[in-house]
Amino acid sequence: MSTFFNDISGHYATEKKTILSLCTNGMAFSMADLAKELDTSIPRISRIVNEMMEEGYLADVGKQASAGGRRPNVYGLNPSAGYFVGVEVGPDSLTLAVTDFPGRTILFEDNIAFQLTNTEESALELCRIVTEHLEQSSIDSHIIRSYGINLTGRVNHLTGYSYSYYINEEKPIKDVFEQGFGKPVSIENDSRGMAYGEYMSGIAGDAKTVLFLNVGWGLGMGMVLNGELFLGKSGFSGEVGHFPMLDNHQICRCGKIGCLETGASGLALHRLVGEKLHEGAPSLLSAKYQEGKHITLNEILDAVDKEDIVAIECVESVGATLGRAIAGLINVFNPDMVIVGGRLSSTERYLMPQLKMAVNKYSLNLVNNDTIIKASQLGNRAGAIGASLLSKTRLLNNME
Repeated sequence: MSTFFNDISGHYATEKKTILSLCTNGMAFSMADLAKELDTSIPRISRIVNEMMEEGYLADVGKQASAGGRRPNVYGLNPSAGYFVGVEVGPDSLTLAVTDFPGRTILFEDNIAFQLTNTEESALELCRIVTEHLEQSSIDSHIIRSYGINLTGRVNHLTGYSYSYYINEEKPIKDVFEQGFGKPVSIENDSRGMAYGEYMSGIAGDAKTVLFLNVGWGLGMGMVLNGELFLGKSGFSGEVGHFPMLDNHQICRCGKIGCLETGASGLALHRLVGEKLHEGAPSLLSAKYQEGKHITLNEILDAVDKEDIVAIECVESVGATLGRAIAGLINVFNPDMVIVGGRLSSTERYLMPQLKMAVNKYSLNLVNNDTIIKASQLGNRAGAIGASLLSKTRLLNNME
């Protein structure tokens, strides 16, 4: 698979790749800054930057702030040098985002109907659907540099295998996606992709250690530790939903009993609402329940929006359980920020107060005083944007 950097060669190749990597987060540098970063002379940096501007990689992006005197020009990534595509794979739909070279989102589409299955044909069909949507949006496919795909479950981006969408031992799903797109592809777990999106383009700000809780149908976590996305030994970090902390005798989807996910997830919320309705609690959902019809998680979330007491009380229960778990995470990691995202973050008004009360109750005051807890800023955009930005970062860092 050819890469964006095959044409970066010659006497200054190493310096050019370093500059691209430095600028990957939308940063801009003066000639003096770059000379310091690369430990070289300003005349040499000037020649390199001028070449990179002629090649289309860099652009003059304005003047550097200065307390006095002449303000130097600063240089950053040229927006038109390339696009990066991110795809979030949901249970029955896709979310699509495209970012430009400096990292700004230029396209976002959600609820694209599609269900990925464990076949090569299905993976190639995903590529076809994404390509079709990009063509309809007038995105120039010739300057798409790489794709990022977020998948649920256990994902090892180094080997290219997903164990939720496992095709066969000889051909990892990443290879199938690269065959379909004809460009480099990075795959990642959905919670880690969301965490990266919030860290790079969301509410994280200057925070360097961030825990992102993805509270969807299940419960996952992405971790940015000291500015780096933490993957774990095999790329399977963040399985906080399967931490055995509850004495509720509930069987988890993994087969174990008492996993955190059984009390703090969309699945848990669905079960708790069902139990309340079975007891005869009055609710906007009562009539449908009494008719024996299936109630979806989306219907429960709609009921929360309509101030249904049963749905709200169950959300608050989930928030209290999740807060107790977050208290433990804060005690262990002492993070700058904890971000709560995923589908249940839409219930922020009821989820977060109970969550924060539990954190205050169970965490060490001296530790949690420095931790900010926020609901996701990007919402349902976090995953696709994160996948896009992560694909760029990995492409820029894979420059040997």
